[in-house]
Amino acid sequence: MFKAYSNDDDELTIQGDALTIANGTTRVTLSGTLDITRDKRGLKAALALKQALDSVVATLQAQADLPEQIKDEPDAKPGVVDNPFN
Repeated sequence: MFKAYSNDDDELTIQGDALTIANGTTRVTLSGTLDITRDKRGLKAALALKQALDSVVATLQAQADLPEQIKDEPDAKPGVVDNPFN
C-alpha cells in the first residue's frame, strides 16, 4: 500500500512502468503516460492511481500546519553522497 510522504524510497508503478509514482517526504512525483482503458486492466490501473492519490490528499488534509509552498528542492536520498571524482 502506497503511503504518501512516508519516506524517500517507495515507488509505485502502474501497468508495468507506464506510470511511476515516486514517494518523498516533501513531494510525490508522477511520471510517465498511463492509458486507462475501458476494461479490467484499465480498472486495475485506475484503482491503483486512486489509492495513491487518495493517500496524497488524506496526508495533505491531515497536516494542520501545511505551508503555502515548500522550497523547490528535490528530496535527498539518505546515504547518497556527491561523487568526489567530479
